[in-house]
Amino acid sequence: MSTALLVLAAGKGTRMNSDLPKVLHPIAQAPMLAHALRAGDALEPERKLVVTGHGADQVRAALADIDESAEIVLQEEQNGTGHAVAVARDALCDFDGDVIVLYGDTPFIQPETLERMVAARADHDIVVLGFEADDPGRYGRLVTTGDTLERIVEFKDASDAERAITLCNSGLMAAKASVLFDLVARLGNDNASGEYYLTDTVALARASGLSAGVVRCDQAETLGVNSRAELAAADAIFQAQARARHLENGVTLMMADSIYFALDTVIGRDTVIEPHVVFGPGVTVESGATIRAFSHLEGCHVSRGGIIGPYARLRPGAELAEDVRIGNFVEIKNATLDAGAKVNHLSYIGDASIGQASNIGAGTITCNYDGVMKHHTEIGARAFIGSNTMLVAPVRVGNGAMTASGSVITKTVEDDALAVSRSEQVNKPGAARKLFDLLKAKKRKRAERAL
Repeated sequence: MSTALLVLAAGKGTRMNSDLPKVLHPIAQAPMLAHALRAGDALEPERKLVVTGHGADQVRAALADIDESAEIVLQEEQNGTGHAVAVARDALCDFDGDVIVLYGDTPFIQPETLERMVAARADHDIVVLGFEADDPGRYGRLVTTGDTLERIVEFKDASDAERAITLCNSGLMAAKASVLFDLVARLGNDNASGEYYLTDTVALARASGLSAGVVRCDQAETLGVNSRAELAAADAIFQAQARARHLENGVTLMMADSIYFALDTVIGRDTVIEPHVVFGPGVTVESGATIRAFSHLEGCHVSRGGIIGPYARLRPGAELAEDVRIGNFVEIKNATLDAGAKVNHLSYIGDASIGQASNIGAGTITCNYDGVMKHHTEIGARAFIGSNTMLVAPVRVGNGAMTASGSVITKTVEDDALAVSRSEQVNKPGAARKLFDLLKAKKRKRAERAL
């Protein structure tokens, strides 16, 4: 049976006190919406729809980066979860598979849980995800008879006996598209909130002779985010889980609590991560690398044996081959470094290619931007770039070539050539003493005028 994901993401999120739609607030440097869609991707869905209302243009723009295959459905008025599902009916009118209803502000649902919900559809017309709550609080309650789910009761509409139930509703639901949309079309809003509850579809299904069942998960998976404090707590939970996962996979984390991971960080075993390292989106580090303290990596690839930092910054497009060394206070952006290349100190390498075993001296800068466009610098294999060299792109330094320290390179340097491009030094005897005397006299005069 094919599946479609239907992610409800129309809420304003008033408690976030933000102009940004709630589902776009980040956990592990990715919007909460991205977490929900990623979990659903395990089902290999045929369709992915996001129901949005508040900040729809922002959500649409974000989806261009998160998942271009996801479709936007606009809920102009937010009249409850049942109404949010109903507005997707036209978009799925020709779809004959199962619809899985997810929530954009529930980022910890696991793919395995969604797979169990899909499997449970073999036995039930409608499947709801529930959890046993230590403190049920104001969660909706799942009223069951044996293994059959009879109805879902919202807390504000529940009796005392129903509030004593500890099996609670996560909000997630699975059903065949035709069944789901038939049920939501029959919903009413005669309740304490005057809204169309998706949860009421269970009672309607049972009254129509359809079967309903419950799949259970750990309460931690159902954590929703409604405020900045809850966002911070959710991010901390993700980081703890990511650290535990990397440790289990054979990665050494020194002072693990200080290391920050993104949603999609990939690190091979026997890699060592020193304290206070931050991984932004899109980072892959192969086995046996070392990421030293206070480094920041984003959108980059570090191959086996690489040594990065301390205090290094790898920006998007940094592609490092095996055994590359990036030292302290070095920034790499949109550049490829072949095996064994070294950029050890205080340098910027942007829009460049560095050949195998080349050495880039301290203070080297690829001058890649002319104020309008970016330009490329090419450095061949086994080249030696002297300290404080300015490479004014576009420019090429050949294989085995060398630049003298302090040079400004604006023309091609042929293979095995030495390039020297700096002014001749001139020493003027006694000039320093005369200049100091002149400056001190000026300083005295200024002080006297100020009195």
